[in-house]
This record gives sequence, C-alpha cells and structure tokens, in this order.
Amino acid sequence: MWKRFCNWLLYKRMGWEKRVTEPHPDKYIICLAPHTSNWDFVLGQLYSGAEGWKVNFLMKREWFFWPLGILFRRLGGIPVWRDKHTSLTDNLAREAREAKSFKLCITPEGTRSARKEWKRGFLAIARKADLPVLLYGLDYERKLIECIHTIIPSDDMDADMASIKAYFKDFKGKHPEKFTT
Repeated sequence: MWKRFCNWLLYKRMGWEKRVTEPHPDKYIICLAPHTSNWDFVLGQLYSGAEGWKVNFLMKREWFFWPLGILFRRLGGIPVWRDKHTSLTDNLAREAREAKSFKLCITPEGTRSARKEWKRGFLAIARKADLPVLLYGLDYERKLIECIHTIIPSDDMDADMASIKAYFKDFKGKHPEKFTT
C-alpha cells in the first residue's frame, strides 16, 4: 500500500520521472546531489518508498529532537555529531562489511548551501567496505531522478571526487544558486 501511494504521489501527482540504469546490489552507497532544499529529503523518501527500499541516511543530530527524532530514526536516519570527532566512517564501513544488506544515502555537500569542497566520508566508507557508489541526481528543472553511473572508489580520492562532481555538473537543484561543483 505504501509503495503504491509513493508511486502515485511522486510520479503521477508530482510529475517526476526516473532514469535508473545502474544495478543495485545488496550493499551500496548512494551519493545524492544536488542538495539545496529540505524537499530533497521528501523526494528521497518518496522515491525509496516507491521502489520498496529502506535506505539509511546521515543527518545532523540537531534534527533528532523529540518527536522528529523518533520519525527520522524509523525512516533510517543516523544522527551525525559534527562537533565531535568520532570514527563514523570506520563504524559504518565495519557495519557494511558485516551486514548482508547495506544501503546508505549521503549528500556529499553536507549542507543545503553552496559548498565548493564536498565531504569525502562516503568515499572512505565505500573504499573501506568495498562498496560501489551509485550517483543519484535530482533535477528539479526536468523533474528527473537519475542514476546512470556508478563509481568504484580507487586509491585516488581526488580523481574520484573530480569524476563525481563532473557527473553532477548539469543537475539543477530546487535552488540552483546553492549548488556548485
């Protein structure tokens, strides 16, 4: 029932389309960009609901107050303490290696504002756990959710990030002025 509702709302009512050609193994990381609005979260939840997936996501801990914290955890949210230096990437990589199924969505900008330097933690997790990174773009101008490229992280994180940014350069976020590659 939830899957049908999400399909109806996202594709029929809101008019979004999807173009997804990449295979989705049991374990992967989704790199989702651009992230310029809280609506990106809503679209992501509708999309995963329409696909019948449960995908975890990272979110700053400030959003995990009562009662939203209960909802976000139930949806798959993992709070991030940005003011503490924890070994989050090591912990998530270990969890990914040990799990039968691991699906994590990360927005590399780490914020809804324009940011020239993107966070690289998702690449570190993927490399440590030997996971593919599926590149998912949200294009509000075309109302398109697209995943036509996968990255297998190498030892050269700079080259990987350059390739990822090149993939996302033509996507238009809800607020395009807040997105830069």
